[in-house]
Amino acid sequence: MAEHRMYSWMYPSTSSATSLATARQCRIVEVTGRSAPPAWAIKQRHLMDLMDRAAVEFAKRYTRPDGTLIWREEWPGMDGSDDAYESFLSFPLFYILGGGEHVHELARQEWNAITWQFTGHGQVYREFDGYYDWMHHGESYTYIYYLGLANPYHHMDRRRALRFAAMYTGEDPAAPNWDADLKMIRSPINGSRGPRFEMTAEDWVTHRPVLADYLSPYEDVPGFRFDDPFTVLDWNDDETFARILKLMNERMVPGDVPLNLNATSLIANAYMVTGEEKYRQWVLDYLQAWAERTERNGGIMPDNVGPTGRIGERMNGKWWGGYYGWRWPHGAWIVLESTLIAGCNAALLTGDPAWLDLHRSQADLLWALRREEGGVLKVPARHGDQGWFDYRPPVPDHYVHLWFMSRSEGDRARIEERFPDWEAWRGAPRFFKAGSYAPLGWYAYVAGQNPCFPEQVLQDTYTGICQRLDRIEHDDGDLEKRDIHHWQDINPVIPEGLVQMAMGTPGAVYHGGLLHASVRYFDPHRRRPGLPRDVAALVEQITPDGIVLMLVNTDPLEGRDVLVQAGAFGEHAFTEARLENGGIEQQSVTVSTDVADGYIRLIHNDRYLLVRLGPSAQARLCLGMRRFANRPSYEFPPAIKACP
Repeated sequence: MAEHRMYSWMYPSTSSATSLATARQCRIVEVTGRSAPPAWAIKQRHLMDLMDRAAVEFAKRYTRPDGTLIWREEWPGMDGSDDAYESFLSFPLFYILGGGEHVHELARQEWNAITWQFTGHGQVYREFDGYYDWMHHGESYTYIYYLGLANPYHHMDRRRALRFAAMYTGEDPAAPNWDADLKMIRSPINGSRGPRFEMTAEDWVTHRPVLADYLSPYEDVPGFRFDDPFTVLDWNDDETFARILKLMNERMVPGDVPLNLNATSLIANAYMVTGEEKYRQWVLDYLQAWAERTERNGGIMPDNVGPTGRIGERMNGKWWGGYYGWRWPHGAWIVLESTLIAGCNAALLTGDPAWLDLHRSQADLLWALRREEGGVLKVPARHGDQGWFDYRPPVPDHYVHLWFMSRSEGDRARIEERFPDWEAWRGAPRFFKAGSYAPLGWYAYVAGQNPCFPEQVLQDTYTGICQRLDRIEHDDGDLEKRDIHHWQDINPVIPEGLVQMAMGTPGAVYHGGLLHASVRYFDPHRRRPGLPRDVAALVEQITPDGIVLMLVNTDPLEGRDVLVQAGAFGEHAFTEARLENGGIEQQSVTVSTDVADGYIRLIHNDRYLLVRLGPSAQARLCLGMRRFANRPSYEFPPAIKACP
């Protein structure tokens, strides 16, 4: 029979300057008694060990001793640095999960080396892209958001967070991207050199062959066929390209576009470091400005706002046709993604899911325009002079992220209505760019509909690692002539599926979202983030007010302590816990506060819970949560604070 006692654990001082008055108490659950670990736990730890080793081999194969990519000496245009950063984006994410310290060191080395290398190429200036768009900025700077989670006390990271934010808040005169009066970013092409009001042929030189396969950005150009909205114009033809570039400069720049909402993550990043209200308010002001523009446009988000703030100012009054807008180059999913990223950031900073309403409104607008084709419900992906066109199935990832942030029944109903058979997506690719992992199967699992998810994600991850290691082994070409995207699709460190399992999250929205998660972990003995050695984790269920979390110590000889934090940024609070046996044999339990009906009452709304796992011990915890109870921050628990 389990024994229950009350006691508490005081975080040890991290320095002589830390006083007892600033130390905090933490509730403890201690579980002893050996049981054979479940297969998923053994596999999860094996994959983490494998990626620890594979990271070293990948870096050794493709980088020089200083960390720079083994690649060409010159690279023109404004594109490229994002692809280099993406090639190592998974390293800090894996460290946050529990990857080795050497992976953290490699992550920092590669950030610095790529920044230096692409400064030499001309794309990076003052450690930030001189100018480009926020789809590509978002791909790059997710890296530094992960580094913030990895160690928020790193001096250079903190300086960069503030310097980069200043480029978009109007505080950096060398980068006047922000119009404070109109609450707008002044161009779709922006960065450390400020807004770009005229693009050159040189800017697009590396992208011309790619965009030659895309539909024309405009319909009123010679060669466009009005009976074919997907008319392709050859960007490789100099005369055609010159004509397109002239129109893009006239119509797409200057002015604001929804894609720029991805910049809210950069400003939220500065808020996580400092807690300063000005960063929080900037995020809310900018998202509110786009909500007001949408309202003025009859509920449809305009994809272009001119330099004086008028919708369609450079597009002859059309609300469509902007850069990365409703028509070109990718259509609706980029508009929706940007509203989702900004809405999630605002909800995190305020605790109010109503900030997701702008995203909801646009997703619902497209759903209202749905039609059935071949037995499949599709929504329009683009809008042009002929109206809505290019009907496709809606993107499930957006709906999963929306529900995860709100936990509302309405957002769950959206998923159930629009994706009634999640198994229909089983055969779809699950790993995408730079190792990102599709979240619909994860959602079905935590909703109780997909019990095979842990096995599936572990198998997919193992297969993906093996395939990438095979490609590395047989990669005999000239590295200096490789395509810029080469490394991101061959990197064998692909932890996103394991992050979904362990942290209870769909992951970060790809083009610049923050990593919102149910929980994250710390090792109180090594004073670092991530799961301790030999500990495996699985979030089995997510409800509006809690989660079910399984923790397993796979080591039969030594115990392990794991500190569990409520939310990736400590934004939530644990309210209660229940330890369930769940068929685990020979289990003895000690808890740190009063027990009634099997519940541990966390009366102080603790951010943290210490779980002490004896050798081969397991704990299934039903954790109540009060969501958005605390100011979000990168700050570590007092016991974990790292040295800069």
